[in-house]
Amino acid sequence: KGHHHNMVRGVTFPMPERRPFVRLPTDVYPVNYGLRLKPDLIDFTFEGKLEAAVEVTQGTNQIVMNCADIDIITASFVPEGGDEINATGFNYQNEDEKVTLCFPSTLQKGAGSLKIDFVGELNDKMKGFYRSKYMTASGEIRYAAVTQFEATDARRAFPCWDEPAIKATFDITLIVPKDRISLSNMNVVDRKPYPEDHSLVEVKFATTPIMSTYLVAFVIGEYDFVESQSSDGVTVRVYTPVGKAEQGKFALEVATKTLPFYKDYFHVPYPLPKIDLIAIADFAAGAMENWGLVTYRETALLIDPKNSCASSRQWVALVVGHELAHQWFGNLVTMEWWTHLWLNEGFASWIEYLCVDHCFPEYDIWTQFVSADYTRALDLDALDNSHPIEVDVGHPSEVDEIFDAISYSKGASVIRMLHNYIGDEDFRTGMNAYLLKFQHKNASTEDLWECLEQASGKPIAAVMNSWTKQMGFPIIVVDQEQHGSDRVLKISQKKFCASGPRNGTYENCPNWMVPISICTSEDPSCTKMKVLLDQPETTVNITNVAPDHWIKINPGTVGFYRIQYSSAMLESLLPGIRDLTLLPVDRLGLQNDLFSLLHKQADMQEEKNRIERVLGAIPAPDLIQRVLNFALLYIALRLSKRCLHFI
Repeated sequence: KGHHHNMVRGVTFPMPERRPFVRLPTDVYPVNYGLRLKPDLIDFTFEGKLEAAVEVTQGTNQIVMNCADIDIITASFVPEGGDEINATGFNYQNEDEKVTLCFPSTLQKGAGSLKIDFVGELNDKMKGFYRSKYMTASGEIRYAAVTQFEATDARRAFPCWDEPAIKATFDITLIVPKDRISLSNMNVVDRKPYPEDHSLVEVKFATTPIMSTYLVAFVIGEYDFVESQSSDGVTVRVYTPVGKAEQGKFALEVATKTLPFYKDYFHVPYPLPKIDLIAIADFAAGAMENWGLVTYRETALLIDPKNSCASSRQWVALVVGHELAHQWFGNLVTMEWWTHLWLNEGFASWIEYLCVDHCFPEYDIWTQFVSADYTRALDLDALDNSHPIEVDVGHPSEVDEIFDAISYSKGASVIRMLHNYIGDEDFRTGMNAYLLKFQHKNASTEDLWECLEQASGKPIAAVMNSWTKQMGFPIIVVDQEQHGSDRVLKISQKKFCASGPRNGTYENCPNWMVPISICTSEDPSCTKMKVLLDQPETTVNITNVAPDHWIKINPGTVGFYRIQYSSAMLESLLPGIRDLTLLPVDRLGLQNDLFSLLHKQADMQEEKNRIERVLGAIPAPDLIQRVLNFALLYIALRLSKRCLHFI
């Protein structure tokens, strides 16, 4: 992050180039991780034993794995039906977070078992296997041991093949103080006293499905919980700090409504017997979708029934909806590499709203999506320093640098546009095909486009590539003429830039494939016509539109573009704004587009008058009106500034 130069008295020295990133070799891969961990909550260390069932695909005398801040004590390999071979050396490549285990003889092709004893530290970096501070009722400070592995920190808890496409099953056993709660992805199958120390218990969890390392999780600490059963038989628990169980009830209600919604939407059942949602005191992200054990920062999960505002309830509902969506999209089917992380997050950031709208229709949450995510994404993406939502990732450390509001908010906005373009029924058919085809496996963005293309018969990949692989978005310029009882629209596109129109040639101007919906004043909430603008300009003929009826582009404010209407078209929209027949989300979109166009027009005086009329027609609370007046005053000042350079 930041600049790759060292400054010394004004002289810059380029940083040494980072060695090119190389993925792990594929000659040995894991099938199952048998993992025993014994954390020490006083000294902040842990002991671990790994016994991994592996497959050797070609003879080799070394095994390369990921490993960070872990000391290996012993390692050996036992081929199926053969003798144990002890590793003779461990070569740590610290900057690559890798370790190479060297063996005195060749490990033959076939199945075997890799055994590693190791120690590590319960760090305070909020990543890997780390410690989280809390206070007991009596005021004593204690620590919980918790995990955060995405993107690449499972390797801080145990040596592993820490790449999303190297999936395996996990058998986890935790050895913990007997007065503490211990949780992992799966349900507990056995709990017995630890022979060497009777203050400890050995807690064994059921075998996980085939899954990626970054979704593994465990928590050891003191918590209360509330529990419920979803209508499809999944046990749901929300774990809270001790004494705050009632603050978990709202999230519990959301989770129990959400699981059946997704099961029905994807037509794929939730694949685990239980799901736990837990509030962690020290937590870096908002939440993390670990399979079956979702971790949250306290503000994203806990709601005090006595004093919490509507907005914090909505926030919790959205975050719970987002993380539970990942249980299917991300966990059951996982991106092949971090390049496709935008899809994982953009999809969950869109469907969380669909889910909350289903559970709480009274929130009118889609209008909030437009005012929060959609307009924010348009504002950011119009800047010259924007970036495409899909960026090739080499080294996983690049993920944090690339991942920002554009990835989430524009990602969610273009998925919303895609869903609208395909239609709900075909979209669900394609999603179901995708989840079934790739379950317990990995997929890329293109795989999803292909499934949606087959379900809808529309050119999904071609359309979506124009929105994901290039930055920015178009401004759609619209004019109209009345021909008898028909309305003829002339529609064209060009790249929208916040800094004003681009000078120079338009030959190399980017084009988008733009799904455009059109409605009329006859029924403003219903789309009368859909077209795909796949060239710089086109003409659209709409039959049976009376001369006094208005036409509006992009009903519902779903398309990811701005619109510039001709003066006459804008004038004709005024009555719809005044009498509120235009829906709030459309008035919002119109207002937002006009606002962004204010400082881009050549003849600003005419533009100012035109926009003043439209904005003046929008019934808005005083606050908004004051903001608008201020903006218009600012424009007036800028206009006068051309004559008087006193500002």
